[in-house]
Amino acid sequence: MAALNDWLREHAEALDQSPAQDLADALMPALAADGRFRVGVPTDMGGTGGDVRDAIRAIAAVAEHSVTAAFVYWGQRTFIEYLLRSPNGALRERLLPALLDGSLAGATGLSNAMKFLSGMEPLQINAEVEPGGWRLDGQLAWVTNLRPAHFVVAAAVAPNDGAAPVVVVFDSQAAGVQRSANLELIALRGSHTAAVKLTRVAAGPEHIISADAPNWLPQVRPAFLGMQCGMSIGLARASLAQAAGVAGSGRGQLGDRIAAARLALDGQVETLLNGVAEGRFVTHPAEMFRLRIALAGSVQEALMLELQARGGLAYLEQHQQGFGRRWRESAFIPVITPSLTQLQAALAKQAAQA
Repeated sequence: MAALNDWLREHAEALDQSPAQDLADALMPALAADGRFRVGVPTDMGGTGGDVRDAIRAIAAVAEHSVTAAFVYWGQRTFIEYLLRSPNGALRERLLPALLDGSLAGATGLSNAMKFLSGMEPLQINAEVEPGGWRLDGQLAWVTNLRPAHFVVAAAVAPNDGAAPVVVVFDSQAAGVQRSANLELIALRGSHTAAVKLTRVAAGPEHIISADAPNWLPQVRPAFLGMQCGMSIGLARASLAQAAGVAGSGRGQLGDRIAAARLALDGQVETLLNGVAEGRFVTHPAEMFRLRIALAGSVQEALMLELQARGGLAYLEQHQQGFGRRWRESAFIPVITPSLTQLQAALAKQAAQA
């Protein structure tokens, strides 16, 4: 763990800002070498045991050093979670070992599906039914962890015969899969985030994660969002730690506010972990939506406290100690899919229907 933390501290700025592919390519092996992808995975499947709560904690710990790294970790570990919860044992056995050791990148292309589940947008991939399977056509405009060497993506597709949507895996090496260049983001540039287009991509039973997306997706949504919240938790903790360190050396009037922010964050984390463990968020997704929104608010409060603690030094390169990166990283928290605006719209729709 110490070696990974040292590596992340050394490369955090470059992972955030550099378009260089070699460093982005090195991130997955660094996380895998520390065993991060095995956290929360049953030991009989090659993991270190525990459950999704351990994965949330581990993603948060990485996010304290680099949200780019945590973003990649979230994508890989969420894909692994899909396989753990899939009835397709053969697919799991085929893909899981390479996902755990980091030689294969797994991308959670289900952001569109999660928005579809809440009535926010239609599915973006269509499946033309043919004997023995489907032909997939469509595009996912924003997918993370598309490591060019080899990646697989989970996506929900809509069969053209009116059957229930299906969650499938497609492989970057399959005919008809086209990856764009990495998106030119203002931060998190080492995350291999790109668009992917599908043109007549073959898919069959061996590619199915779930044959019943409408019923399967609510079961995995708490893990999807919970691990996503790990990024907010880690970033808020890092910023509050910096604020406390600076406040302790001359801006003591902020101490009470920093302590209160830490206490509130601890309460949110406890609520998140308990809700995931109890399964409450499966049947009460609105509670998780509100918690995700609250955690994003904690990130913004933490950054403002760090800014106030640093004062003008935050604008001096030699004194900002990662503040500029954390500020850019924090701008991503409200827009990661589903965005805060989308979550608020879903809550408003639910309230109107109540």
